[in-house]
Amino acid sequence: MKLWLNVLLILSLYSCYAKTLDKDNIPEKVQANMSDLLEAEKRVINIYHNSVNSVVNVSNIRVSDSFFYGKTEVPQGSGTGWIWDKEGHIVTNFHVVQGGDSFVVTFHNDKKQYKAKVVGVAPRKDIAVIKLDELPKDLTPIKVGTSKKLMVGQTVLALGNPFGLDHSISKGIISALGRKIQGIGGVKINDMIQTDAAINQGNSGGPLINSLGQVIGMNTMIFSTTGSNSGLGFAVPVDTIKRYVPQLIEHGKVIRPGLGIGILEEQIRDRYVGKTGAAISFVDPDGAAAKAGLRGMSRDNYGRIYIGDVITKIEGKAVNNLDDIYQMLEKFEIGETIEVEFVRDDETKKTKVTLQAL
Repeated sequence: MKLWLNVLLILSLYSCYAKTLDKDNIPEKVQANMSDLLEAEKRVINIYHNSVNSVVNVSNIRVSDSFFYGKTEVPQGSGTGWIWDKEGHIVTNFHVVQGGDSFVVTFHNDKKQYKAKVVGVAPRKDIAVIKLDELPKDLTPIKVGTSKKLMVGQTVLALGNPFGLDHSISKGIISALGRKIQGIGGVKINDMIQTDAAINQGNSGGPLINSLGQVIGMNTMIFSTTGSNSGLGFAVPVDTIKRYVPQLIEHGKVIRPGLGIGILEEQIRDRYVGKTGAAISFVDPDGAAAKAGLRGMSRDNYGRIYIGDVITKIEGKAVNNLDDIYQMLEKFEIGETIEVEFVRDDETKKTKVTLQAL
């Protein structure tokens, strides 16, 4: 009985794999040469040919003024993106499109250049969505999986355009999960996937793919002293991308919960308050924090400045800076009420704040 159960499990897994990867996407010439290969090699080849047409090169173009030539288009760099839907939305990194005035997208085995425009960006997650002005004849969205059940050691593939070498694939494993990496938006990106799959300049924005051919992350950055791969690559988990991309498409920005406050820079806080807590610099008079009675810095008629409330905990967990508050509030939804503990005039107080949309 146990043997039959194992056989059924294997058949079920094979059936799932077969449905995920379509052999029709593999050129006949390639299929003819695959017969003597190992199963692991065949799987990588299958994944490549089932994904490559959904992965694009994104070129960032900036318009500059020249005394002799007037306005000229200057390439700023390039990265990678992947097709999100049939409407022509493409997911990539914010830093791939940052500072660009126009964008050119190219597909695998398609010499035509397609123009695109930015739809929305989430700098603090290094996510951006662009949309094609004109759709190619065949537009295939990539298969999107989940990052919820990833395990250290499982095989992953990185697909992209390193150093401008279009549609390259590299193989590795998940080296670690839950990494906190400083992002381009000024706060840390939580739950990053660490991989040793080769990621280089130009891979940014490309998909990190599992052994079922599903996107489980977006390749975003490397840790390197030379600018080349050193076995330390990081990807934004796809569950984060799935949360933000629909908002970027609909609203052009991420609508997230907030307190309606500003926070002092840590250097200034250290000087006047100490090294713990997040000191409020200002409070939006119409915001959630103001309604809950929180106060920011103030100035009297003589120009003397008074320190405002210092937030020490949110829902019982210590916070010391803007990054801590950002990561804490990301767990809640707009309209939820949270408990905020703060210090005012050396006295610890608590208040309830109903989160507002920012």
